[in-house]
Amino acid sequence: MASKAAIAKQKRRQKLVDQYAEKRARLIEEGDVEGLRKLPRNSSPTRLRNRCAVTGRSRGFIRRFKMSRIALREHALRGELPGVRKISW
Repeated sequence: MASKAAIAKQKRRQKLVDQYAEKRARLIEEGDVEGLRKLPRNSSPTRLRNRCAVTGRSRGFIRRFKMSRIALREHALRGELPGVRKISW
């Protein structure tokens, strides 16, 4: 499980990205590099990191489920993910 500080930092970054999204899009459209430079660094969407919704883990992230591989396996084995079944061959 990720530290609470890492999860909180990610949430703060997401809030800034959402807050400055329209302004950033307008500046990019206008080609105003100087205006973009004045925006906070963490308002850039490239600073975001995909994190597991359950544990906050950043590695082994599966976008379709918004979970890490470990949390996905646990939930799938318990039958908590609709349409997901364990396969064998």
